[in-house]
Amino acid sequence: MEPDLFTAAAEERQEKDPTSSPLAVRMRPRTLDEVVGQQHLLKPGSPLRRLVGDGAGGPAGASSVILWGPPGTGKTTLAYVVSKATNKRFVELSAITAGVKEVRAVIDGARRASGGFGTETVLFLDEIHRFSKAQQDSLLPAVENRWVTLIAATTENPYFSVISPLLSRSLLLTLESLTDEDIRGLLRRALTEERGLGGAVTLPEDAEAHLLRIAGGDARRALTALEAAAGAALAKAEQEITLATVEETVDRAAVKYDRDGDQHYDVASALIKSIRGSDVDAALHYLARMIEAGEDPRFIARRLMISASEDIGLADPTALPLAVAAAQAVAMIGFPEAALTLSHATIALALAPKSNAATTAISAARADLRAGLAGPVPPHLRDGHYKGAAKLGHAQDYVYPHDVPGGIAAQQYAPDAVHGKRYYEPTRYGAEARYADVVEKVRARLRGEESGG
Repeated sequence: MEPDLFTAAAEERQEKDPTSSPLAVRMRPRTLDEVVGQQHLLKPGSPLRRLVGDGAGGPAGASSVILWGPPGTGKTTLAYVVSKATNKRFVELSAITAGVKEVRAVIDGARRASGGFGTETVLFLDEIHRFSKAQQDSLLPAVENRWVTLIAATTENPYFSVISPLLSRSLLLTLESLTDEDIRGLLRRALTEERGLGGAVTLPEDAEAHLLRIAGGDARRALTALEAAAGAALAKAEQEITLATVEETVDRAAVKYDRDGDQHYDVASALIKSIRGSDVDAALHYLARMIEAGEDPRFIARRLMISASEDIGLADPTALPLAVAAAQAVAMIGFPEAALTLSHATIALALAPKSNAATTAISAARADLRAGLAGPVPPHLRDGHYKGAAKLGHAQDYVYPHDVPGGIAAQQYAPDAVHGKRYYEPTRYGAEARYADVVEKVRARLRGEESGG
């Protein structure tokens, strides 16, 4: 780590008065052995072990790594442990405040340290997904030539947010959400250790269980909530953090949902798949997550309109009009009342009979077109309104369906290349059962089979 004067002063103050730092900072592990969870990344010989000096160097030296995981799973903590344990030069940057200029300064410093003193540099770059493509490109030479060993942290899917050349030059390590047991152990350590709360308060099981629910696998959130609850208890001269104190102090758990990250797409996907699967309760859960996270209600309404055609179709012909009406209402009223309209539409779509026949029909028709099955429009269907059309044979022998009993004329409509193709295969679910009967009769009439009329 290369602290400036202000950072050094802050660290000195924290050493003299540990309580000046947040509990989550004070409880950061000091060695890899103290890390909670992520044991799949901490086995002997693992990239993280080798970064702190455990294992061979030389031609098999430590690789650059990208740490990907939800908030509070230990990405920054692992980098902090490396900074304390390694004998390498350690530099930290945040993609929120740093740019290409700062990256190049670190790389230049790394080359000087390597050439002049034989010292290796580890660069920790937090929130790398916030770097543009050009900014990420600036890291490539240093990573490729091992001028620096990069530890990059991100909460977003690296396959979407990190450029391919950088991904290919690094090991992608996926961090998992901490289990309740992981968080429970961390809370109990924070309660008893001197750098934590030093036994000043106790935490009964019901209050602990509530903190675990609040945490949702996020260690930082758990410790922050514990610190707030402990402060409230001590302010009331109480030595026990009661459930009531926790509930008073912590309003509710933050929703794990990033509107700009892959959680946005994962939760939206889960909503649609729950509707498709007719699980109305799961659908309402995902809808609530999107609403609580402040998702744009128009985005949700658009997804519901798509679902109405994609997964319900003619099994319930009212589904699409209902979804469209919901979208119009949402645009007019906005939140918070729009939540009621979105709930209305979600419940209706989840409980509607399902059919993807409209989806598969257009997909099959488009696939044939891409395969070259098109061909000219049959002459009798071509436009015959302009001068000279008759000489070309256009619109000749066309049978006007309204002039035929039953309104269905036995004539060819499709081009020769796809004549006789069946794209629409209706189900027998809901209202589409009627269409299944109708389509067979119509197809028979079009073939000139009077018995099908």
